[in-house]
Amino acid sequence: MLKNLFATHPIEASPHVDAGELPHDGLQGETSLKRVLTARHLVMLGIGAVIGAGIFVITGQAAAEHAGPALVISFIVAGIACAFAGLCYAEFAAMIPVSGSAYAYSYATLGEIVAWFIGWNLVLEYLFAVATVAASWSGYFNECLSILGHWTGMALTLPDYLSTAPLKYTDTHQIVTTGALINLPAVLIVAGLTWLCYVGITQSTFVNSVIVTIKVLVIALFLIFAFRYIDPANWHPFIPKEEAPGRFGTSGIFRAAVLVFFSYVGFDAVSTAAGEAKNPQRDMPIGILGSLAICTVLYIAMALTLTGIAPYHLLGTPEPMATALNLYPQLTWLKAIVSFGALAGLSSVILVMLLGTSRIFFSMAKDGLLPKGMSGVHAKHRTPHVATIIAGVAALVLAGLFPVSILGELVSMGTLLAFTTVCIGVLILRYTRPDLPRSFRVPGIWVVSILGAVICLYLFWQSFRANWPLMLGWTAIGMLIYFLYGYSHSKLRKHNS
Repeated sequence: MLKNLFATHPIEASPHVDAGELPHDGLQGETSLKRVLTARHLVMLGIGAVIGAGIFVITGQAAAEHAGPALVISFIVAGIACAFAGLCYAEFAAMIPVSGSAYAYSYATLGEIVAWFIGWNLVLEYLFAVATVAASWSGYFNECLSILGHWTGMALTLPDYLSTAPLKYTDTHQIVTTGALINLPAVLIVAGLTWLCYVGITQSTFVNSVIVTIKVLVIALFLIFAFRYIDPANWHPFIPKEEAPGRFGTSGIFRAAVLVFFSYVGFDAVSTAAGEAKNPQRDMPIGILGSLAICTVLYIAMALTLTGIAPYHLLGTPEPMATALNLYPQLTWLKAIVSFGALAGLSSVILVMLLGTSRIFFSMAKDGLLPKGMSGVHAKHRTPHVATIIAGVAALVLAGLFPVSILGELVSMGTLLAFTTVCIGVLILRYTRPDLPRSFRVPGIWVVSILGAVICLYLFWQSFRANWPLMLGWTAIGMLIYFLYGYSHSKLRKHNS
């Protein structure tokens, strides 16, 4: 049984993929995913997923509660971890250009049980990210309704019982009710974007590109017009005195790094689209590393500007950019643009995370670890339609019922475990399969892979200490599904026997 649990998925050398399909994408006679994505599409997908809640929501909370102006160091720490992991992802994605991301890479290097564990954590990452960002989207949606109501003289905002989560997670690890009915805006945005994912990857990437253009323009406007109001006095003390473990001081910087790591969860979603890339060997590294570099620069610039125009302790709100701009009546016009831009920014994150969730479900179902129906591809749209519907329904239920506080750190934890596995796996494959063609190779593999794994595990532990009941509960549910269904239905096991 131990041998079966750690059986690895065979890898076929695939030096080039253009219009054809890889063995893992679809068997002969099956409808396969549509290869239409270019390097530009992949970079846009990465930016679409990464630039969102990190800038429009989490930046302010991390500064106010953990790091102060030293938040910029937190972003650099998280960015370094992502850079190491991104290099490893790029080598894997160019070498094994199939849907599945870290799940597929783990299956090829560390075995089925590890692949299931990582795949289940990728579901945690993407699915809960959709719900978390949708909850934030709801807050900005009400803010935009308030702005429109101010302009028109009408009361347009939704009541709390229709715009907030009915459940709350307490510090004592208990879930209690809040009296609200449902977070309706969060449910509606998830439902609408699920439909877009259902009808086609081409339509989804086009909408994503439009949204990305809008939100990058909004961020640029904020940085340009807020720059003149930066007061260096707001950066002192740069590292506030530690008040408690994880609250300011050096420990607060690393605690904030875990929190802002949520900001980077999207770049690995690019690798889930490898099965739909025209030339994945060339374009996947460009998409992963290009989007990561652009987003890191924007995050650092935003952290410096936001803490420069407002005292950091004022930024712990659901709309930190709007909160900072409230201090400057002359920038009221910019506040309105930022609020509407945030809607666009968060929408693209939801869209790309939904794409990632459905592709993980699709890949796991192709291997027999989830029910076969989830591996179906729509004959007309050539999308994993069943997996998309299941992902969308699960996400809108979570978004409608649970607040951001329950979901956010779990997303970071799932991401960190996936990154750790990819860093280790690429090193293993260098020695177990040196014959595989690698159009992109990680430079300094021993340094990059080991440091990447160590940093990710360290950040994971910072969050695990506070959220271990939820993490262990999620893992237990996943292992129960695997041993009750996945183990006996594994196509790899049936093939080997």
